[in-house]
Amino acid sequence: MADWQTFPVTPDRFDDFADVVNPNRRATHCWCLSHRLRLKEIEELGDGDREQAMRRLCERQDPPGVVTYLDGTPVGWCNVGARAEIPRLVHSTKIHPVDDVPVWSIVCVVVRGGHRRRGVTTPLIEGAVDYAASRGAPAVEAYPVDPGGARMDTTMAFVGTRSMFEKAGFEVVGTTDALASRMPRLVMRRSLG
Repeated sequence: MADWQTFPVTPDRFDDFADVVNPNRRATHCWCLSHRLRLKEIEELGDGDREQAMRRLCERQDPPGVVTYLDGTPVGWCNVGARAEIPRLVHSTKIHPVDDVPVWSIVCVVVRGGHRRRGVTTPLIEGAVDYAASRGAPAVEAYPVDPGGARMDTTMAFVGTRSMFEKAGFEVVGTTDALASRMPRLVMRRSLG
């Protein structure tokens, strides 16, 4: 039987996070900062300092997400945090809050290469929800696409799909003005109270 475990990305788990999102540690590759820092801040960092910026985020009281392990191997990353602390959402003109609930938001889901299509996303999302609940979140939101029968551009797969979040108990509570792969993005929520 598979042993799934999920933990916040604290400094001692940073290398596990990097093994999932940037296994070759390329300076110009994604370090999952685009939602956590304003574009100007990222540009000011330059390529060499992005890893260090993410390391600093992992030192915060509420690290910027969770890593899921399968039998001790890091296989998934989920960027999750209080919406009020995610500048890209706070300043978004396309993904508006649906109400005044101080939700936590899932803004990125990554499954490590070689582990896709093996059921990683459900325990990963469950782990993110548990982490948010442990920090007092009243609800968790995600902004996936609903591809219907269309083929989804895998370069945008990090936003997730409706079915992926439905499996984890999320319900559609609205739509956004944002698109991913030319598909509308939904607002899905799982209440924790």
